[in-house]
Amino acid sequence: MIKILFICHGNICRSPMAEYVFKDMVRKLNIEDRFIIESAATSREEIGNDVHRGTRRKLAEEGIACPSRHARQVTKRDYESFDYLLIMDENNRRNLMRILGGDPEHKVYGMLDWAKRPRDIADPWYTGNFDITYDDIREGCETFLEHLKVTGELYI
Repeated sequence: MIKILFICHGNICRSPMAEYVFKDMVRKLNIEDRFIIESAATSREEIGNDVHRGTRRKLAEEGIACPSRHARQVTKRDYESFDYLLIMDENNRRNLMRILGGDPEHKVYGMLDWAKRPRDIADPWYTGNFDITYDDIREGCETFLEHLKVTGELYI
């Protein structure tokens, strides 16, 4: 079982988008039983709020289910529970390190670390552009899945 936690600032835009995109990908490959996939925030600003309407709209446009959920903050316990903590940008990394106190097991990665052009994923809360965010997240999910295959953690 591979346990993945997608992390962004508020857990209403990028991280739930990544959660649902990745869930959709593994469901289509009929391997969803090999994963635990969740998302969380580094801040407390949106705790309890549902997925942002822009994320909902974009996922619906792509035919990806987006059930109601409540934003939550990442905890130190999450570090013990998950194999991969995938952040959307370097601000998330700094905030996450404050919460966790470090990454001794090297579980924290950028969402696009395995992409041909590693970079941050822009926050559509500020940019208003959920299309670009979706494209980057999809690329991140695809390259992460490929990473799991290359390392032998996942056989399809």
